Amino acid sequence: MISLIKSVSNITPLKIKKLNGYENENFHVKGKNGDFVFKTYRYSEVLYSQLLGETETLLFLKKQGNEKIPTPISFNDGSYIKVLFHEEKQIICRILTFLKGSFWGDVESNDDLYKSLGAFLGDLNLQLQGFFNPNVIAIKHDWDIQNLSLSKKYINNIPSVKDQNVVRYFFMLFEREVVPEFNNIRKSIVHNDANEWNVLIKNGSVSGIIDFGDLAYTPLINEISTAITYACYDKENTLEPAIFLLKEYNKKIPLSEKEVDLIYYLMAAKLCISVCKSANAKKNTPENTYASISENNAWKMLYYLLSTSPVLAKNKFRNAIGFKQIAYNPKDAIAKRNRHISPVLSLSYKDPIYMDRGAFQYMFDKNGSCFLDAYNNIPHVGHSHPVVVEAGQKQMEKLNTNTRYLYDQLSEYSEKLLEKFPAALNKVFFVNSGSAASDLAIRMAKKHTGLKDLMVMEHGYHGNTQTGIDISDYKFNNPKGDGQKSFIFKTEMPKTYNGRFDLNDKLAGEKYAEDAIYNLNKKQVAAFISEPIVGCGGQIPLAPGYLKKLYPFIRKNGGICISDEVQTGFGRLGDFFWGFEAHDVVPDIVILGKPMGNGHPLGAVVTTNEISKSFERGVEFFSSFGGNPVSCAIGLSVLKVIEEEKLQENAKKVGDYYKGLLLDLKNKFNCIGDVRGSGLFLGIELIDEKNKANTLLAQHIKNELRENHILISTDGPHDSVLKSKPPLCFTKQNAKTVVKHIEYSINNFYNNK
Repeated sequence: MISLIKSVSNITPLKIKKLNGYENENFHVKGKNGDFVFKTYRYSEVLYSQLLGETETLLFLKKQGNEKIPTPISFNDGSYIKVLFHEEKQIICRILTFLKGSFWGDVESNDDLYKSLGAFLGDLNLQLQGFFNPNVIAIKHDWDIQNLSLSKKYINNIPSVKDQNVVRYFFMLFEREVVPEFNNIRKSIVHNDANEWNVLIKNGSVSGIIDFGDLAYTPLINEISTAITYACYDKENTLEPAIFLLKEYNKKIPLSEKEVDLIYYLMAAKLCISVCKSANAKKNTPENTYASISENNAWKMLYYLLSTSPVLAKNKFRNAIGFKQIAYNPKDAIAKRNRHISPVLSLSYKDPIYMDRGAFQYMFDKNGSCFLDAYNNIPHVGHSHPVVVEAGQKQMEKLNTNTRYLYDQLSEYSEKLLEKFPAALNKVFFVNSGSAASDLAIRMAKKHTGLKDLMVMEHGYHGNTQTGIDISDYKFNNPKGDGQKSFIFKTEMPKTYNGRFDLNDKLAGEKYAEDAIYNLNKKQVAAFISEPIVGCGGQIPLAPGYLKKLYPFIRKNGGICISDEVQTGFGRLGDFFWGFEAHDVVPDIVILGKPMGNGHPLGAVVTTNEISKSFERGVEFFSSFGGNPVSCAIGLSVLKVIEEEKLQENAKKVGDYYKGLLLDLKNKFNCIGDVRGSGLFLGIELIDEKNKANTLLAQHIKNELRENHILISTDGPHDSVLKSKPPLCFTKQNAKTVVKHIEYSINNFYNNK
């Protein structure tokens, strides 16, 4: 390399050292007349044009008197860029002055340094305002935030499917929030890569910036957004460095509200580009460790942004500039709601939450607070999951119709769904909710058996239709309910906690079943319906052996058995995909709802060929929207995510850990009478000194957790059972956070009595 440099330049190299480089080779050359950087690149016409634009930009800045940038050095023929053949390869060569200083990544950052960087970038961008160069404007770098879509092809190179989908989520936000604003904000030529290995520091201040290889004509706000990203991403859960950067930058170049409000999304986009490029480099050039130098920090910051409301970030950035904060009054929203909506639709918590958006296991209110969702089981694979959103959007763009037409999605989803069931359950009927599925299941049972009476579970709940209420003790036995109908037989809930039998008695379930059989008094019923874990009863799993003994009796006497899997299905229990599997039984009908569409209204009845044929002898069944192509596409995407992200396994792993923490808590506090359930379907029974339901404590914990931005709820006959059924992407750290706050809340309750 020394001989090459001598042959083409006026530099006399004394010493040469190879430097780190991403897509080219760089050499630090110590010469008689100074220090230089000799840079070589694989030749391409596009790259030659880009380097020409970069050189012209550096020369322009030099004319402006900027001494804090590398200066292009001409070759001995007066050119600044030279194409050569070296070691049988055609290469492009350049020479720049070598800037001395410590890398930002090697020094301790502080507020003054951030201020210095903000002011430095403001000055640099001021000098470049009004400068146009056709070669720079023509550049389309994949590191340029405005070109985020170019990195989409690398997402599948990210090893973890969960990580892939987090990146997809931020791509989705970028398309929705940023792309429509590109024509409404300023553009300029900017450095575009003020990271910790390009910014130089002397005496605690920025002394220079190197590597103009990502130079781009892009939205001006991308410059400071990039610097903020690198200033924050190696810190512990903070955006504070951004405040100092923005204040100083804004003094040089006043920013608009519209620009400031995009910074959160631009930061996330820059991080997505980084992790995508790192994944691609690891796959295709694993020897290039420099390409992944910032990967761990990028992932850490990306997950921090995932749990941070865009509104919170916007308000921090707005505050730095002096703009008005985004603020909403929930009381105004409640008043507006009550003008049109009946109060029979209740609101959760003493202090209702004015929700704005959700992301995986997080929900965000309109004022920017983030809530850890340990409660909502409907967004089964996570709020706003990008795979589910994209599936619905794509199909909605193409076709949405009803089952009287032929389309592939219905057959594809039916086949994929039925693969999850025992072979005998081979027919599916789609509806729009668990309530509609319950209604249809009872119709099928009556048609198939020719019987009218029904046996239901104490505290059971099966939907909001008239039939659903008729078969739901939770509703008809409410003080405001209509009471138990004459065709309904109710059986005692076979609980394994505080029950009539010894908790260690393995035959408790069979004894409960014998009682149910005795009380039925040989009365024939069309169907027996129950949840495997009785949610409204207090998250109580049916006692072992109960269904195993009761199901054969029901069938022997002409009835069929229905398992309501609306809450327990789709892998939530961890060990089993369906709740009935935990009891080693196969029902005749299974009811599905809530989680199967991840929030999209989707329900189904799965049954046997025999019951289906009986139902076919009646009037035609038709649901206007049941099984439509959009619903089927969404249902398929949910199954896909469960499999690819291994969410059933996660429910098992995290659920066991979560339950273990709760059991440890039970050993500390006598007020916890029981911890029950499995996977991510857990109940915590709270009791008082007399071993009675402690409703007051349960409500205290629920509302205090809400004040600490954790969503959990209560259930059971006395509303004294904490219930936690979070999205299946819940983590061990999330579980640890919930349990820690439950402990704090219990201590606060008793300390303040």
